[in-house]
Amino acid sequence: MPSRYLYLVRHGEQKDAEHGLPDGPLSKRGVSQAQAIAERLGDVPFTGAWTSPLQRARETARIMTERLPSLTPEPSALLMDCIPSGPAPDMPHAFEPFFGAITEQEIEAGEAQMADATGEWMAPSREDRHDLLITHNFVIGWFVREVFDAPRWRWLGINQANAGLTIIRVRSAKPPVLITHNDLGHLPRELRSGLPQEQPY
Repeated sequence: MPSRYLYLVRHGEQKDAEHGLPDGPLSKRGVSQAQAIAERLGDVPFTGAWTSPLQRARETARIMTERLPSLTPEPSALLMDCIPSGPAPDMPHAFEPFFGAITEQEIEAGEAQMADATGEWMAPSREDRHDLLITHNFVIGWFVREVFDAPRWRWLGINQANAGLTIIRVRSAKPPVLITHNDLGHLPRELRSGLPQEQPY
């Protein structure tokens, strides 16, 4: 049975991200993270690669292709940072403040984007594929939610560190499988960043 493997990589750490800048270049640590994930994926026979068009993702892709020269990531608006869905009646109240400054237009745009993204990359393939997607925390959280057919709000709280690796297997006759989530084995402790709360892992 042919399988499609999705290698979802969150971009490297953004420089000055703590100041609330919406986008920007990678920090020195982010560059090292991108190099490390490229080394980790060096033996994967990639069929294709795509990246969010935002600067922090594009720079991650550029650094990765320096070590993986056979890759030519294509920018895709389907991998942009977004709000994948809005609040729902069954959502825990603790998540409600997150949506305070988010507009209905942002939610509608995110919902449409992620419907197209999962339609594009969660569809079974007629041959084995290995696809690399360099994207953002919420986008990866939505893909993981999709694997489990969880409630639409459940991308909230599914978090990925910078340069964390998530792998999903998509098959034609069976449900998709989450092979690994937020794997950081390629990153030494000093290079681990990007989770809501730093933890001693």
